[in-house]
Amino acid sequence: MTERQSKLIKLVNIYQKIEVSRLAELLDVSQVTIRKDLDHLEDEGLLTREHGYALIKNANDINTRLTINYDTKLKVATKAAEMVSNGETVMLESGSTCALLAEQLAKLKKDVTIITNSAYIAIRIRELPIRKVILLGGEYQKEYQGMVGPLVRKCAKEFFVDKFFVGTDGFIPEAGFTCDDLMRVETMKYMENSANRTIILADSSKFSQKGVVVQSTFAEIDTLCTDSGVSQEVVDILTRNNIHVEIAE
Repeated sequence: MTERQSKLIKLVNIYQKIEVSRLAELLDVSQVTIRKDLDHLEDEGLLTREHGYALIKNANDINTRLTINYDTKLKVATKAAEMVSNGETVMLESGSTCALLAEQLAKLKKDVTIITNSAYIAIRIRELPIRKVILLGGEYQKEYQGMVGPLVRKCAKEFFVDKFFVGTDGFIPEAGFTCDDLMRVETMKYMENSANRTIILADSSKFSQKGVVVQSTFAEIDTLCTDSGVSQEVVDILTRNNIHVEIAE
């Protein structure tokens, strides 16, 4: 993705629906260039078009979530990829930053196997040189394009990996990391039980948000991977709770 396309995505997220002509004006390029960018981004599933407009999809759809703070999420995902060795098998949950991590693993590492409950991840990296993708079965959750429910537990318990990477919807200093979906939280727990280490991927905006369900207590987390926008106060809280913090610059 080019820098201009990244800026375009940010503008569409801000306005939610914006004219092609306005995008061309704000980005100081021709409408022809904007239309080419929109064609590419629509093919990637990152936005949609309608009669001379660009607009976001359902706010809970994973494609929409992926566009929010895209650049920052990519930095976090790239940093997280550094934690994975060539030839390793890792487990990824169905969050948007995890989808970017899967791409980075395919591009930067050799012979990595990914175990995931995310059909979205499996489809997104299908043309990339990943060694193997193992998709856990379960009840299909349309917005996240991932599998949830007790069938995931039955599948996940057949595996054991060193690292489980998972996203988050928010943070409560007194409790830990939170999520907006109970079924996703239950599924995260199933997958977490099949890993030696749980690594949270969270861009710094998540620390000003609160989900409705406690996803992970401090005792359940080994590492947080975030960006340089995280406050020192949050870093201190995590460090006091024996959580290692990796910061993507």
